[in-house]
Amino acid sequence: MAPTNADASAVVEYSSSGASSDELAAKAVHKRFEGLVLVRTKAIKGKGAWYWAHLEPVLVHNPDTGLPKSVKLRCSFCAAVFSASNPSRTASEHLKKGTCPSFTSAPKPISSVPSPSSISPATTTTASPSPQPPHNHRKRSSGSRAGGANPVAAAVPPLAIVDPSRFTVDLSYPPAVSIASTSSASASAAAAGGGGGLYGRHPHHQHHHHHHHKHQQQQLVLSGGKEDLGALAMLEDSVKRLKSPKSSPLAPALNKAQADSALDFLADWVYECCGSSASFSTLDHPKFKAFLHQIGLPSISRKEIAGPRLDTRYEEAKAESEAKIREAMFFQIAADGWKPNTSAGPAGDENNLVHVAVNLPNGTHVYRRAVFTTGDYVPPKYAEEILWETITDICGESVHQCVGIVSDRFKSTALRNLENQHRWMVNISCQYKGFNSLVNDFGKDLPCFKNAAANCLKLANFINNNSPIRRSFHKYQTQEYGHATLLKTPLLGYKRSDFDPVYTMLDDVLNSARALHLLISDESYKTALTEEPIAREIEEMMRDPHFWNELEAVHSLVKLIRAMAEEIEAEKPRVGQCLPLWEELRLKVKEWCSKFHVPFGHVEKVFDKRLERNYHPSWAAAFILDPFYLIKDASGKYLPPFKCLTHEQEKDVDKLVTRLVSKEEAHIAVMELMKWRTEGLDPVYARAVQLKERDSITGKMRIANPQSSRLVWETYLNEFKVLGKVAVRLIFLQATSCGLKRSNWGLRKWASADSRSRAQKLIFISACSKMEKREFCSNGEDGDDVELFGLENGDDDVMNDVFVDTP
Repeated sequence: MAPTNADASAVVEYSSSGASSDELAAKAVHKRFEGLVLVRTKAIKGKGAWYWAHLEPVLVHNPDTGLPKSVKLRCSFCAAVFSASNPSRTASEHLKKGTCPSFTSAPKPISSVPSPSSISPATTTTASPSPQPPHNHRKRSSGSRAGGANPVAAAVPPLAIVDPSRFTVDLSYPPAVSIASTSSASASAAAAGGGGGLYGRHPHHQHHHHHHHKHQQQQLVLSGGKEDLGALAMLEDSVKRLKSPKSSPLAPALNKAQADSALDFLADWVYECCGSSASFSTLDHPKFKAFLHQIGLPSISRKEIAGPRLDTRYEEAKAESEAKIREAMFFQIAADGWKPNTSAGPAGDENNLVHVAVNLPNGTHVYRRAVFTTGDYVPPKYAEEILWETITDICGESVHQCVGIVSDRFKSTALRNLENQHRWMVNISCQYKGFNSLVNDFGKDLPCFKNAAANCLKLANFINNNSPIRRSFHKYQTQEYGHATLLKTPLLGYKRSDFDPVYTMLDDVLNSARALHLLISDESYKTALTEEPIAREIEEMMRDPHFWNELEAVHSLVKLIRAMAEEIEAEKPRVGQCLPLWEELRLKVKEWCSKFHVPFGHVEKVFDKRLERNYHPSWAAAFILDPFYLIKDASGKYLPPFKCLTHEQEKDVDKLVTRLVSKEEAHIAVMELMKWRTEGLDPVYARAVQLKERDSITGKMRIANPQSSRLVWETYLNEFKVLGKVAVRLIFLQATSCGLKRSNWGLRKWASADSRSRAQKLIFISACSKMEKREFCSNGEDGDDVELFGLENGDDDVMNDVFVDTP
């Protein structure tokens, strides 16, 4: 039921078997550019070196090939361009040494001002009667000062840090004078020219004073030992504050409007991050309250955040969502979470969260509701009722506004029942789940998958459960990788239908290959050969190239399918892309079989079985009606790709088109479909719809205007009165239901409590905010920190620049 390879190649640009050297170099350059952009973004937020605020990474493309050629740094002051090989050196030579003509007028970074603790009494000179500007003793200064005078260091007293010499006094004597009085005395003595005071001592007196302190330190005995030094410092600080009370510098007080606005932003941050990186208890933390007080904000209780403010923010978010839905003529429901994501949450957590969203024709996604379910099994009838209730809640009696549903479960039950009851609906299954299910199918049905899993499990259990072998393995792990861990194995009682824990084990064994090869040559393993029969079997298996070839084959195929699934999750393809995506995967699987000498026949049977379970006639119909997939024939016309379909799929197109219109319009729809098949679209409009451009972030070629396929039917092709209505309702349909990361495990504890309605409101606000952010940001959700610390090899020097140069 799949199109031929030759025909499909005219529709989809398949990846080549290997990349050229230019493409590999371009990929490395682009990775370097992304690393610099990521580091600069973090630095601007206050987590990096100061110079990133003035140096901007620029990606230079080859004018002939269009591929990235190099990465440069551009000065934001004078627009000069430099090599990006060493940003720290560029900043030092161009900015600090005065080469940049505009940087000297820029404000000095706070980080370049020396702290008082960095100026020691031994290096402080006597102050002159007339004050002089202080000189920065740091190696890195942000610019030269005007005036040409030689600056003289000011006599700054050291901070009241905990120093053992500070408390080396006999307990029968009163404490030493406070820092304030010492500073005053030294300043007076310096002004009089006597050189007295703490900082003006003669070297002989300083030596005598140090000797006296050393003698006193031997006399000081505290009952708590060295731990008492901190408490003693706190006591002295308390006495000092009581003698000369001085309030800490606070930010200027904010007026009521400014304070309310700031607290609104704070509340939005808590709502968006609650359950993942923030919680309501954070608001009651003493240091957080101190932070609010320091910046001039009043403290706010979690009762207020979870009470009136939550209700108000929920009503605002709900009103915005409903307004977006009302503007659309029709929509699609997306439900994700019916399949429990057991790998994402803690063991024993029975509560599950289903996200229900609305997909609009203009490509935006609006969150609708959260549904709590319990246990692994959800009755299909219950899911059907939830979905239909959501539809009627949105559009009332105008249920024809709902074009269809995409869900990660219940394709053959709830979705099919709703489609049979309401003939205008197109209900499809999520393709992200479909690709992942194919991995599980291979795990159950392919012999190579079963063999690799069994062998790796035997190997991992033998090493983990044998103490001498395990210790030797950890030694070689530390030697090769810098860390030592047990080999990962699936938990007891894991679902055999879920290949994820098995893949984790295979990946761990493959990554530990060097340590495993060293292990079987170790003396401890040779001893085990004489004591345990299984050791001989394990050794023979690890020395057999077939074991490693089979392991690599299984690992590479799963990695290939997962990569396409992740791309589907990120790109959110439309229903018209389903056939090309599955055909692309078929070709890649066929290449995999050829590479690892696996018979394609059995693999193809498993593949076709999963494809048949996911297939829906709307795939073929949207593929034909979407102008993006039109093919240019010999006469120059752009015609629908009917020749890429099988005979059964052509019939599916006719049946679906006639089902989605009234009986009176069915014959008109068939006639217009024949006209569309023979005439197609004007070449100018076809090329405009199929126009692609390179994404500035990922470097991939993308459709310049994704909405043009639908808009051309509503404007230029408006002569197709009946077929046009079917086309615009089919083309925009999304093929995936995954919209949000299901990571709010912290909220699930509310599922069985009286605060469930609060949890639903909180989830609604958080989801709306994340969806809105994703419309304008293509960096994903929460993976920036992982990427920041996951930079490899060539990007390490960028990270070193940040951490070394951070003041």
